[in-house]
Amino acid sequence: MSLPSSDTDIPTTTRLSIAWPAIMSLSLGVFGFVTSEFLPPSLLTPMARDLGTSVGMAGQSVTATAFVAAIAGPTVVIGTSRFDRRTTLLALTLCLIVSSVLAGLASDLTALIVSRVLLGVGLGGFWAMSVALVIRLSPPGSEARAMAVIMTGVSVATVCAAPLGAWISSTLGWRLAFHLTAIVGVVAPVVQMATVPSLPSMGSTSLSTLGAALRRPAIRISLFATFCIASGHYAAFTYVRPFLEDISRLDAPSLSLLLLGFGIAGFFGNILGGVVSQRSARVAIAAAAIGIAGAMAAAVVAGTSHLVASAAVVLWGLSFGAYPVSIQTYLTQAAPDDAESAGAVHLSVFMIAVSLGAIFGGILVDRLGPVTTFAVAGVAALFGAILISAAKPLRKAA
Repeated sequence: MSLPSSDTDIPTTTRLSIAWPAIMSLSLGVFGFVTSEFLPPSLLTPMARDLGTSVGMAGQSVTATAFVAAIAGPTVVIGTSRFDRRTTLLALTLCLIVSSVLAGLASDLTALIVSRVLLGVGLGGFWAMSVALVIRLSPPGSEARAMAVIMTGVSVATVCAAPLGAWISSTLGWRLAFHLTAIVGVVAPVVQMATVPSLPSMGSTSLSTLGAALRRPAIRISLFATFCIASGHYAAFTYVRPFLEDISRLDAPSLSLLLLGFGIAGFFGNILGGVVSQRSARVAIAAAAIGIAGAMAAAVVAGTSHLVASAAVVLWGLSFGAYPVSIQTYLTQAAPDDAESAGAVHLSVFMIAVSLGAIFGGILVDRLGPVTTFAVAGVAALFGAILISAAKPLRKAA
């Protein structure tokens, strides 16, 4: 049984009055989750040293989060399908708080992985429901704009997480970065309780509805493209610090500044992706993937140059910043009547891609170095661009 369409959920007049404060509160939750998700790459070197493991093994903290999120996404959606979505949302945010505290207290790699597993539960469930929440809360015809607002949380997190994580780890220690994320996690549910209305269950998501989503050609091709783009991005981004330290020879202050540039570019990429997605989400996804591939190529060919490395990282941030809002908008257009199922299957594929990207990226970094990792990542992103370009154009969400 599919979820009902947005116009049968919350009355239009009510949605108009609650929409933007509630959507902003979801953006705050996204900020907390993505900040915690993005911290390991910026902390990788000191974290690995402190925990007594290799950079490649420490990078598997990203794999753990992504792998669990891939399972948790559909599991949470199905298992809580009869619960009020507001209650589920608050419970998932609690996972963020506890996981951040545990990560900051981790004494070895095993303890760190356990904390990241808990983050994966919250992250997977939150992202799997995000498309449906946008459809239920946003005013009719404003889905792309609402998704762009939520994805602003992603952009701000990329602005803050990587550079602040790198700076904090070199001055006050990497553990403090996780504790600060826990504080953000405490704020998010308070705001959500004040702004998100009750969202009673309107249907029952099941394995059959997930299968129905997979039978849609537009969903299937987006999943293949997502796998390529996400695995390529995270294979490289998980190990961006080793690349910039070992290949580009950047010191800690320069590294923090460049990662700040990545985040700022991502913020503008989010805006650009939202604008282009309103015209064609498919084109926006393809352009984002091509930008990522171009950044990887520049880094591989001339990454020893500080100027080229900087330009590549900024292009990378701009391109990846446009990707999340583009793909989420694509899903609202491809499956507006079954958004939770579409979001769940997409989340699973995305997180599997993240975990495999981090795994194989770690193997490549440890055995062949970061340059090879970036080269493989670029090829994967380019292939994703080709796949999504072959998809048929979609109608805009009504």
